[in-house]
Amino acid sequence: MTSVDNKKESKWYVLKVFSGQENKIKAHMDIELKRSGLDKVVTQVLIPTEKVYQIKAGKKVVKEKTLFPGYLYIEVAHPGLNSDIVAELRSLPNVMNFLGGKDNKPEPLRNSEVQKLFGKFDEITETGEVNVEPFIINETVKIIEGPFNEFTGTIEEIFEEKKKLKVIVKIFGRRTPVEVTFLQVEKVS
Repeated sequence: MTSVDNKKESKWYVLKVFSGQENKIKAHMDIELKRSGLDKVVTQVLIPTEKVYQIKAGKKVVKEKTLFPGYLYIEVAHPGLNSDIVAELRSLPNVMNFLGGKDNKPEPLRNSEVQKLFGKFDEITETGEVNVEPFIINETVKIIEGPFNEFTGTIEEIFEEKKKLKVIVKIFGRRTPVEVTFLQVEKVS
């Protein structure tokens, strides 16, 4: 990387905020940045999330879950944060402080940390939704969809990459393996 590239490069910072308030804080921050003209310096505010699902009453329920509760990631264009911008961001409601650095000089994330963070986003985007309650071998499940609807059995194998299970059910008194998707079963309480 040349020194010319560094001048154009933006930096990422982590802002500690009240947990559970991330979306409200981001919305307020976006409005304040635009109002004050700082949206040209703070170019992006991110809340890392992933889609998770649960099977409730035979239905797939999808929710967004915050990956790092209590933190916002902000991208700052070159030349970076000055003490006025730091003070402006800290003065927003429910914002605590920047992670790293001292006083009015927050420390940006290292490039390796940024790449790791965005690698995690890419991985989540590729896999799509994640089951919030993973299945366990020998766990009892009820098949809720397909030709074996209403059968109860135990999980023998889990094929995470295919999002399928091999479930052993009893048909006419014999143990029979059945392959089903994660969405075709629900856990038996």
